[in-house]
Amino acid sequence: MIQAFGLTSNPRKELPPAVDDVSFEARAGRVTALLGAPGAGKTTALRLMLELQHGRGLTYFRGRPLHRIAHPSREVGVLLGDVPGHPARTVRGHLRMLCAAAGVPVGRADEVLESLGLVSLRDERLGTLSRGMDRRLGLACALVPDPHTLVFDDPAAALSAGEARGLHGALRTHAAQGGTVLFSTADPKEAARTADHVVTLERGRVVADQEAADFSRTRLRSRVAVRSPHAVRLGALLVKEARTARRSVEVVCEGGNRLAVYGSTCADIGEAAFRHGILVHQLADEIGDMGPGADAVPAARQQQAAQRRQTLSETQKSQEPSKTHITDAPEPQAARKSQEAQEHQEHQEHQESPDAAGGDRARISRAAPATHPSPGLPSTANPPLPSPDDSVTADAAPRRPLGALVLNTAKARAAASTLPPPISVRSAPSPLRPLRYEVRRATGVRTGFVTGAVVLVVSAVTAVVLARIGHTPHPRLLAAWPRELPLPPAALGAGLLGALAFGDEFRHPALAADRGTVPRRMGLLSAKLVCSAAVALLLAALTVGCNVEVLRLVFGQELAELPADLPALSAGWLGLVVGCAWSGVLAAGVFRSTTAGLAAVVAVPVVVVPLVQKVWEGPSVRTAAGFPMRVREVLLTQWPFGGERYVAEVLRLVAQPVGGAMTLSLTALLCAYLLTTLRSRVR
Repeated sequence: MIQAFGLTSNPRKELPPAVDDVSFEARAGRVTALLGAPGAGKTTALRLMLELQHGRGLTYFRGRPLHRIAHPSREVGVLLGDVPGHPARTVRGHLRMLCAAAGVPVGRADEVLESLGLVSLRDERLGTLSRGMDRRLGLACALVPDPHTLVFDDPAAALSAGEARGLHGALRTHAAQGGTVLFSTADPKEAARTADHVVTLERGRVVADQEAADFSRTRLRSRVAVRSPHAVRLGALLVKEARTARRSVEVVCEGGNRLAVYGSTCADIGEAAFRHGILVHQLADEIGDMGPGADAVPAARQQQAAQRRQTLSETQKSQEPSKTHITDAPEPQAARKSQEAQEHQEHQEHQESPDAAGGDRARISRAAPATHPSPGLPSTANPPLPSPDDSVTADAAPRRPLGALVLNTAKARAAASTLPPPISVRSAPSPLRPLRYEVRRATGVRTGFVTGAVVLVVSAVTAVVLARIGHTPHPRLLAAWPRELPLPPAALGAGLLGALAFGDEFRHPALAADRGTVPRRMGLLSAKLVCSAAVALLLAALTVGCNVEVLRLVFGQELAELPADLPALSAGWLGLVVGCAWSGVLAAGVFRSTTAGLAAVVAVPVVVVPLVQKVWEGPSVRTAAGFPMRVREVLLTQWPFGGERYVAEVLRLVAQPVGGAMTLSLTALLCAYLLTTLRSRVR
């Protein structure tokens, strides 16, 4: 279950906080709706609960705050807005990547796709999905780790009626299996139709915390929509008969041939029309809005409604001396008996209607209080609500009210039985399987492969042009590194791939449920550094190999010979490419931007190297000449298998201006990343 206590957002300059002291509960086994007009604070409340926004208050998910849960994605499935994911990634690839991140078997992706009816879309790109398919994919992403709690922000926004019913049916199925479901909405009808409990927000405060039946009875009004070519005459007759029977009925004309009748039923209106020989084209139950924001009707609509009421009253005065609005209140006892008889008749009609009826009948059956026994259900009129002790048990699903059980149709039970069983997740040393996740993330889109191909082509062309011009040292010729460029194409490509490793995370996040857009964990950073280093080494080797083969093909064997000091040159070349890749990763992680990561890579030879050279070669009393050899004498005398040679070579590279600048940049970026990580954890 979810328990929110005193959620309050930070004040906004002179404006009051968007959410002010919001407290409520969402019990397990039930669907809870957070209702409010646009700007009421629904999204802010959800972000405060998920610790995605700074503020005050506490939120417990089965007795623990989110920051104390080792595996947040396995406890809470979240969808705020659109599905976070790269638009070029396939549906199946995206879910398999999330499986790797959550540490669940990759077969879980196919199970979720099959249960939600998305098997035919598994090879579609995320950027080509419709709005309805995108929402269903968001539900699939939330269900991949098999969480206990689902938190959705306006899941049915911009969906058709059928798509919305399917989405809410899936949420209902999850709640029926014992999970907790919380979603926000601005439509009172949707809340009354799909939720078991409704929490109403208005101007950042809780104004109502009710069961769905109580909400429908107190904040919504059932009405009958009538369409007839003799609407005015029918309305006058209904008012006259209501006054005769001393019943409270309100008739509102909503158009030339449309009426909205409050306080009556389809049966009564149909019988009245039949007795007086009035043709009726439409007779349907509806629910009118009296929830939050109901008074915020545009002035044009208010004026139009006033004109319609005035026209209807004038017409009624010319025909019969009756009124549209019945103001004569019946006696209390008679009114009570009449209301009970009316509720009994409506309830019997809803029982006789099939379960697969339209959405309007579902609305009425939910709005009506369940005061009479139904076939196949217990005869208790008021089923016991869960006690406070029951809410302490995390996995126990409390019993729902009788009115909510009526809506559990055979179709919903069949859908619940077809869902895959919950899987047991093995404990992992980290909430993420970072290396598997990073490999699937990098290979799931074509960006890396296209970048590598472009680097190889540009390097080969550059090597041929430099060999044709001449005056280029042989090592630079093999690396395709002109003196006019600060970095070779391979180093720039490795830096770009490193910057994309974190830049894509923030542009198209896939781990949004884990306390922020991208979780700042050292395991994830280590995986990105390892993968970027492997890609950089492969790119460096392929670049030199392709350049050698192209030079041999164009100019012969003379230019394709390898230099004598190959080990030292190879170490420097590989260190340069890997350093550029790591600079891109760290800079993109610190500044949350691919552009910033690539700028940090270019800044090393353009800005940092000249500064290091100026400091190192400037006037000084003492110099550090011979530093690598002295370090070797002190530390590297007892290395086995001649390892001191390699370490000495590394020290020699670090002592060079480019190596020193790269080391300095990497150290600064790593310290900045650690600082931002600590700041996010302290907050």
